[in-house]
Amino acid sequence: MKVLFVSSGNAQYGISPIVKKQGESLIKAGCNVDYFPIVGKGFWGYLKNIPQLMKQSNSKNIDIIHAHYSLSAFVASLTFGRPIIVSLMGSDVKGGMFFKFIIRLFHFLFSWKGIIVKSVDLKQNLGFKECFVIPNGVDIEQFKHIDKLFCRQQLGWSKDKTHVLFAANPERKEKNFSLTSEAIQLLNNPEVELHVLVDVPHEKIHIWHNASDVIILTSFWEGSPNVVKEAMACNIPVISTDVGDVRWLFGDEPGYFITSFNSEDTAKKLKDALVFSKEMGITKGRDRIYKLGIDSNTVANKISDIYKAIIKK
Repeated sequence: MKVLFVSSGNAQYGISPIVKKQGESLIKAGCNVDYFPIVGKGFWGYLKNIPQLMKQSNSKNIDIIHAHYSLSAFVASLTFGRPIIVSLMGSDVKGGMFFKFIIRLFHFLFSWKGIIVKSVDLKQNLGFKECFVIPNGVDIEQFKHIDKLFCRQQLGWSKDKTHVLFAANPERKEKNFSLTSEAIQLLNNPEVELHVLVDVPHEKIHIWHNASDVIILTSFWEGSPNVVKEAMACNIPVISTDVGDVRWLFGDEPGYFITSFNSEDTAKKLKDALVFSKEMGITKGRDRIYKLGIDSNTVANKISDIYKAIIKK
């Protein structure tokens, strides 16, 4: 079975690491995966890729096209070729009513064979009953617990300070960095250092997780935040706003804290998380990842089964 992944190639490292990782996990599951990175920005930038995409999809005996994000799906649809399955990540579903209308229009006109969303929240927001809810899987071989002092030495962090990692780029407004910043100020603890996850290669993110005492995410919205799942696989305590599937990810597992959008509440939950980290050290988040079936191998098998069912039809 040969699958063509279609996604943006405009990221700093080309194809998104999340998309590339899913492709690698599907290869391990027995799929033959090829990639088509869309290079170019804006409506016309994307459309210019159609002739080359048509050529690649027709010349390599592709069985199915898997488009990641809605813009890539629109381009793939206009090739009028292979069956298409679409993964919607969050920003495309949360982009407003007009964007959702376009998604529904393309789904209807071009008979997308399946839509994958990352959380129940996204499924309800999109309003499609037939969506598959499959979060991105976690690469448990990369994301695992590593000695904290070793990781701090790698990053040049003080071994005597307490370290909190804001697991996103503060410049992205939807990540709501101001709430984290206000909570840190209210905490008023000079021993606590706040770090931000900006321009870090994906293959090094696990070092940042394991160097931290607590991971914090205060986004206004998410689909199924990968940094939360990756931190859990490393057994690191996490505090997050109640977005996407975070509440489902956390369950009742100790060491994981849901906060409101109130800075005082966030400061209190952050303090609780830091106390947990100091007293307990690590969580059992990795066991939770296995229990939920969202390790990359399990997720790859689920997606592979969808491919097979679509091709069989």
